[in-house]
Amino acid sequence: LLTSFLSQVGHEPLPPTIGRNVLGRKVLYLPGFFTYARHIVEVDGKRGLFRGLTPRLISSTLSTITRGSVKKAFPLEDMEHVSNKDDVKTSLRKVVRETSHEMMMQCVSRVVSHPLHVISMRCMVQFVGREVKYSGVFSAIGRIFKEEGILGFFVGLVPHILGDVIFLWCCNLLAHFINTYAVDDNFSQASVIRSYTKFVMGIAVSMLTYPFLLVGDLMAVNNCGLRAGLPPYAPAFASWIHCWRYLSAQGQLFRGSSLLFRRAPIPAASFPLD
Repeated sequence: LLTSFLSQVGHEPLPPTIGRNVLGRKVLYLPGFFTYARHIVEVDGKRGLFRGLTPRLISSTLSTITRGSVKKAFPLEDMEHVSNKDDVKTSLRKVVRETSHEMMMQCVSRVVSHPLHVISMRCMVQFVGREVKYSGVFSAIGRIFKEEGILGFFVGLVPHILGDVIFLWCCNLLAHFINTYAVDDNFSQASVIRSYTKFVMGIAVSMLTYPFLLVGDLMAVNNCGLRAGLPPYAPAFASWIHCWRYLSAQGQLFRGSSLLFRRAPIPAASFPLD
């Protein structure tokens, strides 16, 4: 978790190494997850790997409890399972209803848990500047409220919600149309294939919506008084759209998305090729 987030903010304390891609060409690779984790242990000890864990666990717990409460308060009426192509309209209506209900639960749980997510991000990013500004959940709550007010707990919320909504609708609709038009009911393994379609679509769509996650996390620490939220790591963004445009211009919208094979963001001409 910590290594991923530090990669997102652009903290690269270790030099890249020259490797080769699948075509045999020389490329520069940034240190992978295990090398980065070993560096954190050398600097902070093993406890350093668990920075921000407590608020993150509280955030996840709040999210789970909230989803359960919303689901109980607003139950979704059961609809008969439909898979035949003759009932495409009914099936699509069922998917839309289920997705809308799931979207409502996700948005509410995101709003409730986001303040703890912000605290977790700031606790982790203190590794960069060796700060101790956010040392505990309750002290962090008081500091954010004093310095930024209520809105300080919800910085980066909008891109996170947008990413969640786009993910849900794209994943569910794509899975529906693939199961309806690409998988024949006469095929013996049709039910098995359909059971995995949504999972596979989730992996694909998560990559497309990753920039929303990145921008939301960067906004959570931007211009909050910590080194990683200030130049040279990033300018003080006026909004999440400003952050998105900045990353897009730098070709960094997918920064930190990979933990193992991370290409260094520099021109290939910067080092000799065969």
